[in-house]
Amino acid sequence: MQEFEKHYVNRSNWLRAAVLGANDGILSTASIIIGVAAASTTREPFILAGVAGLVAGALAMAAGEYVSVGSQADIEKSDLEREQKELDEMPEEELLELAKIYVERGLDDDLALKVAKQLTDHDALGAHARDELGINEITEAKPLIAALASGVAFVFGGILPVVVAYFGDLDRMIYLQYIFAMLFLIILGATAAKTGGSSIKKAIIRITFWGTMAMGITALLGHLFGVNVS
Repeated sequence: MQEFEKHYVNRSNWLRAAVLGANDGILSTASIIIGVAAASTTREPFILAGVAGLVAGALAMAAGEYVSVGSQADIEKSDLEREQKELDEMPEEELLELAKIYVERGLDDDLALKVAKQLTDHDALGAHARDELGINEITEAKPLIAALASGVAFVFGGILPVVVAYFGDLDRMIYLQYIFAMLFLIILGATAAKTGGSSIKKAIIRITFWGTMAMGITALLGHLFGVNVS
């Protein structure tokens, strides 16, 4: 039985939002806990700060993703409405415009025109959306899915440093937060790469490098403002 190629681009929208949400959840929550733990001799303050940061961050991440992707969806809708109006008012010009696109992609003039006519007869707006505007079912903006993926992923990512804060050794909390944050980021990078069909090694290097940079800068700022994180 013939096996078909497996493609992963159809996962790009929700996967991007989920990875971003989980990454931010891990880093921001761990950074908050590190900052508070450095100035506290008891466990409760940094656990409370971590939980507060987790809730606020998840809501902010979901809202921000919804607004951002929603704006993209509004632009796409506006472009499609404008394109439909042009198809209604000047169909011949739009047909030639579509044929020109196919010529630029390598078809000869006659074949390009035939293809443009057939696709126009089948679904004129769909053909122009896909080939002129670059909008299709895979890349189409989906605000709600992006918001849910981002917010839920932030919670799952952010709850991990809180668990470490609850069970970890109080005297070594800062180091434990950093070590476990790096471990979580490595797992996240590998999982995201496997899900998306990309290089696991590159994903791990990228996510741990920037994670280390983010936490290092946070620790440096804490030190500059008088918080001892050493």
